[in-house]
Amino acid sequence: MPPAHDRTTGNGGSGDEELTLGFIPLVDCAPLVVAAEIGFAEAEGIRLRLMRETSWANIRDRVMLGHFDGAHMLGPMPIAATLGIAQIEQAMVAPIALGLGGNAVTLSQPLFEAMAGRAGVTVGDGPAAMGKALAEVVEARRAAKGPPLTFAAVYPFSGHNYELRYWLAASGIDPDADVRITVLPPPFMVDALARGRIDGFCVGEPWSSIAVDADVGTIVTTKSALWRQSPEKVLGMQAAFAARHPERVAALVRAIWRAGAWLSEPEHIEAAAELLARPGYVGVAPEVIVRSLSCRIVCGHDGAPLRVPDFLVFSDHAANFPWRSHALWFYSQMVRWGQTDFDRGAAHRAHNVYRPDLYRAALEGTDADLPNAGAKVEGALTIETPVASRRGKLTLGPDGFFDGMLFDPDAVENYIRSFSIPR
Repeated sequence: MPPAHDRTTGNGGSGDEELTLGFIPLVDCAPLVVAAEIGFAEAEGIRLRLMRETSWANIRDRVMLGHFDGAHMLGPMPIAATLGIAQIEQAMVAPIALGLGGNAVTLSQPLFEAMAGRAGVTVGDGPAAMGKALAEVVEARRAAKGPPLTFAAVYPFSGHNYELRYWLAASGIDPDADVRITVLPPPFMVDALARGRIDGFCVGEPWSSIAVDADVGTIVTTKSALWRQSPEKVLGMQAAFAARHPERVAALVRAIWRAGAWLSEPEHIEAAAELLARPGYVGVAPEVIVRSLSCRIVCGHDGAPLRVPDFLVFSDHAANFPWRSHALWFYSQMVRWGQTDFDRGAAHRAHNVYRPDLYRAALEGTDADLPNAGAKVEGALTIETPVASRRGKLTLGPDGFFDGMLFDPDAVENYIRSFSIPR
């Protein structure tokens, strides 16, 4: 029997094959919810039993134990599990990405006011200006011998942890020496900020918007501002399950792909928000969810929405393609931040967790336009760019990092060595 805090939601219709999938109450679980509720799973002959969880550790454990056939999963999570980094080793695969972007860095009101007072930043300034202002506050606290600031991420092996660290380090702040980074489940972030237990956090929506609406936080940057069109959640599952049930996995990939396309249509935003707002899913007001679905984010307390390009992307620009360069970038961050040592064999295993072959096989016979390559240089595109693809109509990008860095998946070790922090 599942724990009492789980919620069983959605049935996806009357297909013959039932799949049990875990998820966290975040807006980017939308492709799973839409696949179950709008009929895309049913059209593929499967039923989805969606189980809500509170923490990413629970998601990891229940996939490993076979309680879940798969899950809404942090992009680095199946890689860390496959490599057995700080956990039981369990080979996993990611046959489809659930989308790009969706996170934000939110700081407490006192901290943002200190940054504004010291450096003159205002809501909507870019990540470089915000990072410089934060570095000035950190230095002032150190000079006054005050306690270090404390920030929260959702899980050690998460895009949130790595993008928060990336931003801090690029701003001259050592994440392991100048500040503290702790782990909290997404639904607990706002309360911890309001109580002064943390000074900021990096989390997926709707929790940053909830903090802004509660007048306890200001969004200072977003994932898409730090690295445009950057990877976030995937469908993760045991490699053994994918090998045993290729037809079920292919049907699930197609259902999620169709759900992502549905979500990308502007006329579906209101309906998607109403669906996600149900208590069994995200359980917050639909007007809050609309913000991230429409890429119009209220960052400060004046209530003025700001257009954030590519804040959350479910389908466009091959958003569902499981790029192996994304897997290797996540692996590079595990090495950079001391979670593991670099090893060419481990890098190859990390690369193989993301499975474009399964994605291509599942979408054979559909009208999906798939890239011919399985990896790419990340951060190289400054404008929307045509790329070689099955139908010859696919465009990617822009995909730049805010500091102008490039990530070449064929030179992972050199990339890691190129940074001054950590020393």
